[in-house]
Amino acid sequence: MSLATWVNRDYSEKGPAKWLAFLLELVAASVLFLLMLITCLDVGGRYLFNSPVPGATELTRLGLALMVFAAMPVITYRGGHIVVDLLDHVLGEKVLKVLGLVSALIISSSMYFLAVRIFELGERSIRRGVVTEFLGLPSGYIVQYIAIMSWLTAAGMITLGVYRILFIADK
Repeated sequence: MSLATWVNRDYSEKGPAKWLAFLLELVAASVLFLLMLITCLDVGGRYLFNSPVPGATELTRLGLALMVFAAMPVITYRGGHIVVDLLDHVLGEKVLKVLGLVSALIISSSMYFLAVRIFELGERSIRRGVVTEFLGLPSGYIVQYIAIMSWLTAAGMITLGVYRILFIADK
């Protein structure tokens, strides 16, 4: 089976969003696998050879940031966040749609402006030559990656909110 056939069969997104979701999930899964490998090598090296992997803690921190922020836009676009629906049976469908759109607007605009600030901080880190403590990796690029993924999350949130308003029929 070809990759395109597999992606088309297993991903419900339409158009380029399908391939973006696949790419982001591939990044998250690959980083998770590398984190598992680093942890196993670090623990094995520590106990068997009395020599841990140099910079394993720092690599784990960076890997967690890469993994979490790669998965966040996909989870948001799919509406996979935890939702509390205590009042859904009391409120009408139209009220729920309005509340859904308002929350999507608030969350997406918050993510957008937060990403703007994060990106600025990443630019400042790059200008100043800020590097990680042990391995000396430039940290500004990771910060900018977080900002870009936050922008994608904001886009996914507003898309999900508008989609729910326009295309999900009243019950």
